[in-house]
Amino acid sequence: MLRATRASAALLCTLVLVACLPDVAGATSKVRVWAISYRAHDGVRRHAYVAVPRSYRPQMNPPIPLVISPHGRGIGARRNLALWRSLPALGNFAVVSPDGEGRVLGNYSWGALGQIDDLARMPEIVQRALPWVDVDTNNVYAVGGSMGGQETLLLLARHPHLLAGAAAFDAVADLALQYRDFPRLACSRTCTDIWDGPLGINLQALARKEVGGSPSTARRAYEIRSPITYARAIAFSCVPLELWWSPQDRIVRHQPRQSGRLFATIRRLNPSALVDGFTGGWRHSAEMRTRLPLALARLGLVPAAYDVVSGVRLFEPSPESWLRCTP
Repeated sequence: MLRATRASAALLCTLVLVACLPDVAGATSKVRVWAISYRAHDGVRRHAYVAVPRSYRPQMNPPIPLVISPHGRGIGARRNLALWRSLPALGNFAVVSPDGEGRVLGNYSWGALGQIDDLARMPEIVQRALPWVDVDTNNVYAVGGSMGGQETLLLLARHPHLLAGAAAFDAVADLALQYRDFPRLACSRTCTDIWDGPLGINLQALARKEVGGSPSTARRAYEIRSPITYARAIAFSCVPLELWWSPQDRIVRHQPRQSGRLFATIRRLNPSALVDGFTGGWRHSAEMRTRLPLALARLGLVPAAYDVVSGVRLFEPSPESWLRCTP
């Protein structure tokens, strides 16, 4: 019943402008960050970073919601956690951002099945590493951008009973399409020097190494890592989901055929699915930095106060749809 209440509150809550939220831009002193380690699916020791409100500590630790936040391609867990700033203190929840581990690569996991299973273990991993953090297992969420959005969607698809809600920003929904688009990514001379050649060609080489080939030689491996493959499972999960995407994205270039297509497919499969679609003209992952509080407000994790967000188009189900959704 708690999950349904959260879902209905998320659908009914109003949107919040970042400028109107106190202590979001600075005040990172309001949270504590703990570094923990865990053994990944392949036995490699990896790190994760857990942010909790500074007021939450041993002897003052009621059950607390946990947000699992997988990082984007190549940026690492610490940089991903920095996007959350003081939001855990504002909403009184915890965030865990793991380094992750792909089939053979670390920061380029691209939805490896072992990585998704590791994400599903994060509540247990946090509880074991920080026994005084009492994770509310009825209120576990997933939020990520870019590759982290892809892995958020795969976590929802493969472990739907784990989550009370999810939000994916500028996610890759079709990894094979993204592979084909890699050579079209812009790269400055500095970028080319860093990558020792064209960015897209290097990313394709990394993808072949991680996935086990190209889409033409390892088609099923790319399908397994693509959220669009699991559209039906997501549609009937009855877990509140937000999809954020921009046609102006120059990293995940064909977003109408990525997150946009996934949104349309979910709605077609289940018109009562608990999915909201948000689209606008932002650059890749920009709204993960500027509109994260809005996404969290709709999930019921931070207070909601204002009802105007410029530059965002919202496709919203009726507020009563959560009552009709059945797995």
